[in-house]
Amino acid sequence: MLKTERAAFILERLTALYPETPVPLDHKDNFTLLVAVLLSAQCTDERVNKVTPALFELADNPFDMQHVPVDSIYKVVRPCGLAPQKSSAISRLSKILVDQFDGIVPSNFEDLESLPGVGHKTAGVVMSQGFGYPAFPVDTHIHRLAQRWGLTKGKNVTQTERDLKQLFHRDHWNSLHLQIIFYGREFCSARGCDGRVCDICTTCYPKRKNPFTAKKP
Repeated sequence: MLKTERAAFILERLTALYPETPVPLDHKDNFTLLVAVLLSAQCTDERVNKVTPALFELADNPFDMQHVPVDSIYKVVRPCGLAPQKSSAISRLSKILVDQFDGIVPSNFEDLESLPGVGHKTAGVVMSQGFGYPAFPVDTHIHRLAQRWGLTKGKNVTQTERDLKQLFHRDHWNSLHLQIIFYGREFCSARGCDGRVCDICTTCYPKRKNPFTAKKP
């Protein structure tokens, strides 16, 4: 199977499995989405969704959040891990949004990535899921699956993102990155599939004899 053939099969399979791609992080607007995505770094979406209701009871907009003591934010987000950094980032980015952006989450990568705690992947999620802008956020899970499925030999998420964007039309980027995440959780997890178990792996590489080990980013 050529890489383009694998890509076409994967797109067709994922679209059939996941015709709808609901945003897995609970939110009501782009500010709460931004905070939820920030909290999801090295944390499951399920845990974030358990934490954010209490956090957004304290404040659900930057105007109010900027006045919430960092210690109070920390106590709520502690289960998400990296809580000192995340609580500080939420407080500081809220102040910046108010001071520099009139309390509105910016709709471009440059401004988003200038905010504390917001890297390219987080900005990509907000751009795609919040603003509907074509983006392909790549985390370690997508990086692993893209290697496992022979879509990239990228040594880091930046190269993997570039390769995936070249393989798939931009009209599919926003849904596809979620579809890959959904499939990975259900069928092709790090421990549940070694590259020789799930439908996509066995179809793309029917003769693979040894477990596939992805290069860590």
